[in-house]
Amino acid sequence: MKSDIVQVLKSQFDAISQRLEEENVEFWFARDLMAPLDYNRWENFYSVIQRAIDSCKTTGYNPDDHFRNVTKMIRLGKGGERPIEDFMLTRYACYLIAQNGDPRKQPIACAQSYFAVQTRKQELIEDRMRLQARLDARDRLRESEKTLSQNLYERGVDDAGFGRIRAKGDAALFGGQTTQMMKNRYGIVQTRPLADFLPTLTIAAKNLATEMTNHNVLQDDLQGEPAITREHVQNNKSVRDMLGQRGIKPENLPPEEDIKKLERRVKTDEKRLEKQSGKLPKIESCIDSQ
Repeated sequence: MKSDIVQVLKSQFDAISQRLEEENVEFWFARDLMAPLDYNRWENFYSVIQRAIDSCKTTGYNPDDHFRNVTKMIRLGKGGERPIEDFMLTRYACYLIAQNGDPRKQPIACAQSYFAVQTRKQELIEDRMRLQARLDARDRLRESEKTLSQNLYERGVDDAGFGRIRAKGDAALFGGQTTQMMKNRYGIVQTRPLADFLPTLTIAAKNLATEMTNHNVLQDDLQGEPAITREHVQNNKSVRDMLGQRGIKPENLPPEEDIKKLERRVKTDEKRLEKQSGKLPKIESCIDSQ
């Protein structure tokens, strides 16, 4: 089913691509891209474009090379015309838009992969979607653990206490296997976090338990290491029980590639994508549209 969705979206993105033949630059119009990305209002999509432009600036590239604001004249009934705002977007610009889109929208992950993979082979798109899902899950866990650390500090728990709470939570999630025991099982050096080698499912499980702890610490105003430890252990046990109902034991899942290597590969791919996308030439600001 997922492959069918990927194929449909891939065909839609293919169908609306255009090319500036003299410069050999492939591009898309933003208003053509809206519907496949599940955006109905130009105002909402325009905000995503602006965030993507900011991302382009942050990475050190010139947004004018990838985002070109244009005015399109659309034909109305009875022979009339009116101007509308649009953008010409290189492949790299489309990739940044997908990166800054609403992650709850199903087409967004596919778009991230489609525009990142120059060959657009379906199997490569699906591989990158899995890679991106793992990176996204790891980022969410980092944020939830950062929030937990802040919450604990405000309630009299220092960094060492946070480490003990997290370790006991791991033991609850992994059926008695401590963090170090899981590192030994996976062959992870002492200085690296266990989560950097966990599969996406386990990262998501840890994140859910941590978010539950954050919620209940605030809601019940829990204070001190013992109370928060009990809360975190119980949440990890609850998540483990839920996985167990589906026949999943987190400690038995195989490790995956070091997330740091994945991040470096993604960054390298993004640099290659920006270079291969080409640059939009200086053109007339008004483009007719039927």
